[in-house]
Amino acid sequence: MRLSQFHLATVKEIPADAEVASHRLMLRAGMLRKLAAGIYTWSPLGLRVLRKVETVVREEMNRAGAIEMLMPSIQPRELWEETGRWQQFGGQLLKIRDRKDQEYCYGPTHEEVITDFARSELKSYKQLPVSFYQIQTKFRDEIRPRFGVMRAREFLMKDAYSFHLSPESLAATYRVMFDAYSRIFTRLGLRFRAVQADTGAIGGNASHEFQVLAESGEDAIAWSDGSDYAANVELAEALAPATQRPASSAALQRVDTPDCRTIEEVSAFLGVDATRCVKTLLVRGKDGLVALCLRGDHEINEVKASKLDELPGVSELASEAEILDATGTRPGFLGPVGLPASIPVIVDRSAAVLGDFVCGGNAEGSHYTGANWERDAQMTRIADLRKVVDGDPSPDGQGTLHIARGIEVGHVFQLGGKYAQAMGATVLDENGKARSMLMGCYGIGISRIVAAAIEQNHDEQGIAWPDPMAPWNVAICVINSRQGTRAQDAALALYDQLRERGLDVLLDDRGLRPGPMFADIELIGIPHRVVVSDRGLDSGTYEYRRRGESENRSLSHDALLEMLVAANA
Repeated sequence: MRLSQFHLATVKEIPADAEVASHRLMLRAGMLRKLAAGIYTWSPLGLRVLRKVETVVREEMNRAGAIEMLMPSIQPRELWEETGRWQQFGGQLLKIRDRKDQEYCYGPTHEEVITDFARSELKSYKQLPVSFYQIQTKFRDEIRPRFGVMRAREFLMKDAYSFHLSPESLAATYRVMFDAYSRIFTRLGLRFRAVQADTGAIGGNASHEFQVLAESGEDAIAWSDGSDYAANVELAEALAPATQRPASSAALQRVDTPDCRTIEEVSAFLGVDATRCVKTLLVRGKDGLVALCLRGDHEINEVKASKLDELPGVSELASEAEILDATGTRPGFLGPVGLPASIPVIVDRSAAVLGDFVCGGNAEGSHYTGANWERDAQMTRIADLRKVVDGDPSPDGQGTLHIARGIEVGHVFQLGGKYAQAMGATVLDENGKARSMLMGCYGIGISRIVAAAIEQNHDEQGIAWPDPMAPWNVAICVINSRQGTRAQDAALALYDQLRERGLDVLLDDRGLRPGPMFADIELIGIPHRVVVSDRGLDSGTYEYRRRGESENRSLSHDALLEMLVAANA
């Protein structure tokens, strides 16, 4: 590609709302242009990168035995009513009406559509197992789209679905897809971890997320330094402390704590470490309010809490009015001592081993010291309620947990029978009996991968693409191209030679001064830069620099060719 014939529109100014590096650099490099909140136009430059990712994903999906297809982005309400998700999916589901007043949604995912396809097309166990995939635009009406394409409303996704007759067959394909995902992210040059994850709104029996490691990541990942254990913090189990609860040694005493509502304020006021305090949260349960008690320095894990039998599948804090009506006090002074017997008290494992602790006094401006379980406060049961923290023991018993930040770019699910049963998707087994199929679901955020790669690979000069994702492998920069034909001819000859050897090459023949020319090439992240000039030709060399290196190298024609071909093999 000759850059003089390409649309490249780099800019220096970027909008103030571009909060993360990938958003800023994609705008500066001219890869994106905002059309509306969370909706972007991909420029020719951005599309080249997007297609590079697509190619790797498609090759590995085909290698894994999945069959490509294309489903509609607009889906009828009736399908979503069959699975109960028309209401359950929430505000992210963009609902629309046609001229006949029929209701549809713009697909955020395609479980219903593929299940409808399968129940029509698959009739016999002999057709199973089978996997289908597509690469297509999705839309989720994010309440706060941000971070550019990292959390956009419209995005490009690869979603695959597999169908099976037995759990063993589902598990085998799940492993095949897991391995395919690992190959995809390895081929793209990304540093990633596969972590155990919650199944969330998609549902199912088991799932793993593929997280690109980056400080800007929205997700927290817990990983063990003694094994290959890794899980999203939402799912990671916090083991019970090895210590036993000590016998009580202090009397229960109510103390005044004026204006002390938070653990930090109470801890500082009383001179007691937060680890010696218990905080109490009141949430809405199936049959009234439920109290959740944690150690003062720990945070509630809402995903774990939502799965408690006493809760309706979601963890929602009670309103101040509800708390006042049930306990006679306001948030900030709640505690397990003296709570009404009608409120179940579920205590986190770490809080359950505390003795002589500090807790809310259930009266405005007061707390208890010297509180103890069973003697002063009754607990209904003990459960794992908290987020794990750095230094916790690994749930598999090997090593210690550490916390890293990650960007979710892929997610694989064992859906089981959730969708097939709801929609009556069956096949005849070897005995001629109708059997409901089991399903797997496997998604990759293709447009998000582009942003995640930038978060992992950038510097002050701009993007530093891994070779497989770069819009071009090599940029040939011609110096003084308007003052003569010698450098131009040599650059064109090199351009043709590299292309013949299978490299994707950019020829910068715009005639810019070296400074602006090099700045553009570094900003858009081309891995290899070659400068062709009369001075270099006089000495029989070309000036080469690898993106991210600080020094140029002078290489002969043959040495340059050998090195570039080897680097992109």
